[in-house]
Amino acid sequence: MEPLRYRDAPARKNAILALLQTTGYLTIGEVADHLSISEMTARRDLRKLAEAGAVDPVRGGIRLPSGAEAIPTEYDHRLSAETSAKAAIGRAAAAMIKKSDVVAIDAGTTTYQVAYALPDSFVGTVVTHSIPVIDLLAARPSRRVIALGGEVFRPSKALVGSMTSDNAQGLRVSTFFLGAGGVDERGIYALADVERSVKDTLMNIAHRVVVVIDHRKFTSAAPVLICDWSRIDAIVCDAAPPRDLAAVLQDAKVEVRVVNEGTA
Repeated sequence: MEPLRYRDAPARKNAILALLQTTGYLTIGEVADHLSISEMTARRDLRKLAEAGAVDPVRGGIRLPSGAEAIPTEYDHRLSAETSAKAAIGRAAAAMIKKSDVVAIDAGTTTYQVAYALPDSFVGTVVTHSIPVIDLLAARPSRRVIALGGEVFRPSKALVGSMTSDNAQGLRVSTFFLGAGGVDERGIYALADVERSVKDTLMNIAHRVVVVIDHRKFTSAAPVLICDWSRIDAIVCDAAPPRDLAAVLQDAKVEVRVVNEGTA
């Protein structure tokens, strides 16, 4: 396998988890070789992942947590794509959150990075139906987490259905960070219809809706239209939108924030 080259910690950890889903077990040396990092850095990353409960530590390496399947899901494949860009987007989006805000975070690999980038000073509340986000924040006791129950939708590692939507309807959040399977001039799309009702409900309870996507979503094909741009307040991405879409965003008064991989 050709070595991966991820330099920032969130990108490295996502790459390690994606590799682990394929192999089921990784040594410190294998992690260092795959990511082109030192064994000292590899040890530190593995220790952080173990402390978060994302992996089980074993002598000389890590393995999948007990009961986990070493079969990559669609979510896992997306997790390992454009990791540095997603991490930068997540940091930029998290910077929009105030210390005591109540926010909602959508299911998805880019929205996950928003939760990952929440600073230690954040003592607010996160509403989410994303299983990875719930797992991540459960290990960070300073954050209050409201988990929206429902049926498990494995491709997105999300809780979905009428129960999930009903649980969200009685809530109110300042900002909903919305993921997408694709975007174009018409609006925002999801990969499956089962995701639509939850996303729609979370938009309804939010004072502000912020789309977080990487540049691939400008050309990705996703079949289910969630909404048009009139319901969106801002978009955070790692590349400027195509010209036609940029014109639509300007007309809809959608704020566009373009970040790069070096964004702090």
